[in-house]
Amino acid sequence: MFIQTEATPNPATLKFLPGRDVLAGSTREFRTPDEASASPLAVALFGIPGVTGVFFGSDFVTVTKSGGEWQHLKPAILGAIMEHYLSGAPILAEGGPAENAGEEFFAPEDAETVATIKELLETRVRPAVAGDGGDITFRGFRDGVVYLTMKGSCSGCPSSTATLKHGIQNLLRHFLPDVQSVEAA
Repeated sequence: MFIQTEATPNPATLKFLPGRDVLAGSTREFRTPDEASASPLAVALFGIPGVTGVFFGSDFVTVTKSGGEWQHLKPAILGAIMEHYLSGAPILAEGGPAENAGEEFFAPEDAETVATIKELLETRVRPAVAGDGGDITFRGFRDGVVYLTMKGSCSGCPSSTATLKHGIQNLLRHFLPDVQSVEAA
């Protein structure tokens, strides 16, 4: 098994590509060892000193570190991912706790605008952000402000504010005059 790695815009996060599906069609983020109990792979990764976050994309895993150098952490992370796939264990444990995505919020009269926001996020934003090892999900829309949740390498990334303000905000404002700004939820 050959696992590729890619740098992300977030220097504290590295993207690992196992060449296999990780979570086809969805994403999952683990920010603490307690949350990781839902995944045998996340548990193994949190067992490596210095790992502070794990994110599963459709075909990648991003790992966030608190300290240390990637050259020292990478071999242990690669080993944990390889061992997991060779074991045949599932990515998510049966009956494990579900991720609490939180409730979306928007006024009923904004449903058409929200549907367009979600379509733009799905078709134009999420694929690009996944390329950097992260994900962005819709949380709400109120008074012209779109609220988004940033996950994976996007969470805590130094360039995430620029991504929100210059990239996503400009895109949404171009297509939807009702959108005034974009904020992290």
